[in-house]
Amino acid sequence: MRNSNTFISYTGQKWLILALAGVLLAGSVSGCGSLGAGNPRQEMQQETQESLSGTQENSAGHTAGRTDGGETGKEEEREKETKEKDTQEKETKDEYKPYIWNRGDGPQVKLPAAYDYRTEGRAPQIGNQGSLGTCWAFASLTALESSLLPGQRMTFAVDHMSMHNNFLLSQDEGGEYTMSMAYLLAWQGPVLESEDPYGDGYSPDGLMPRKHVQEIQVLKAKDYDAVKRAVYLEGGVQSSLYTSMRDYQSESVYYNRETNSYCYMGSEKPNHDSVIVGWDDNYSRENFNMDLEGDGAFICTNSWGEDFGDQGYFYVSYYDTNIGVHNIVYTGVEQVNNYDRIHQSDLCGWVGQIGYGQDEAWFSNAYRAGSGEMLAAAGFYATDSDTQYELYVARHLPEAGDPELEKALNSRTLLARGKLANAGFYTIPLEEKILLDDDEKFAIIVKIITPGTVHPVAIEYDAGDGIALVDLKDGEGYLSHDGNVWEHVEETQGCNICLKVYTKYK
Repeated sequence: MRNSNTFISYTGQKWLILALAGVLLAGSVSGCGSLGAGNPRQEMQQETQESLSGTQENSAGHTAGRTDGGETGKEEEREKETKEKDTQEKETKDEYKPYIWNRGDGPQVKLPAAYDYRTEGRAPQIGNQGSLGTCWAFASLTALESSLLPGQRMTFAVDHMSMHNNFLLSQDEGGEYTMSMAYLLAWQGPVLESEDPYGDGYSPDGLMPRKHVQEIQVLKAKDYDAVKRAVYLEGGVQSSLYTSMRDYQSESVYYNRETNSYCYMGSEKPNHDSVIVGWDDNYSRENFNMDLEGDGAFICTNSWGEDFGDQGYFYVSYYDTNIGVHNIVYTGVEQVNNYDRIHQSDLCGWVGQIGYGQDEAWFSNAYRAGSGEMLAAAGFYATDSDTQYELYVARHLPEAGDPELEKALNSRTLLARGKLANAGFYTIPLEEKILLDDDEKFAIIVKIITPGTVHPVAIEYDAGDGIALVDLKDGEGYLSHDGNVWEHVEETQGCNICLKVYTKYK
């Protein structure tokens, strides 16, 4: 479990309150592989290397048909080339458009009493974590894969997520969803399972992401309506459980093997992740081993292979203590040509939060442009619901420590403003791209108001738990209580600001 202390440091006339993300997100470590109460680590063994299907599969470089020079092979090769060309043309046309599941229903659609991905063509592949503590990665990638279905069927590599990140945990030690978020939002992945097969203890270098994840929402605890709407409109929702079971053969008083139904009611924190892929409001309470007040259950995937439950699926009662407390849904999964470059200094992502004892703060990251870069978007975390933001740019900054730097940060231009309903990470595209000068130093600045919190700004820093590999030399971040007086947080607070910038080349 991550340390849940709150640190207060006094700097001049400003109080900064620094809280670990674990206060809000994390729970206890377990043998199942879940480090956090909302960021569980998931274990499994991915048995297939199904990646992209149809034309996407070919465009990813996989062979289709015979290639032995025979007439059939030549025809299939020509067909392959045509499909590749069509796919490339379509991706170019959709360059700025994210892949969005769209049933033609709006967010206020009346939900059915029951809904199941298995009958809707949206069922993701079931994985098997085996003996490793990788349930967190399996659940994250299963939820991500489900957000693409039925339009695209892709299987992403758990080995790569759990081994090619900026954290110091082995696959035996578990993980949490903030680690998944950091890996995906940094464009370290996802890569295909066929490129990095699971369970061999090896993950090759040099693999490129097959999607760019630009938005991940964290839904409110026990908001079952929000969970159902996310499942119905977006994709599977990664959530957490407590279980004493370790694999498909394990027994538990909370699990009814005859009905594939699970319910835990108690004080234990979550230690395992699964993915909610449906629900049944009328699923009988009699199917569970516990005496429950009412009917209803979520339909979930597990990462213990198809021998568990109903070919890998099982029911979790609405009355389970932990289900629906920590909920992650991948709502912005885009093609890799959406942007050409990402500027970032927070490869470990949302480790903690910082603020001035109030719900408002200003934060900024300074970066240096390359040749021909156009500012296209910025991304940051909302650390709680109903966050209001204003996004600015400041240009032609002097070097850190220059007396004129503060003045330059205050000479800013408003680019966008809005309100974010849920916590999570959001990418804000600009209405018009801004051409940056070659080698120009610029800064993106965000004013944020997050009701109910006194530390609204997400940061990366070394929490002293030996989990995160944090580099303070790669960032130049600034924090302010009023947007006028700024401090350089790498120097004063030992942290990096979580604020990314995305550019296109002209």
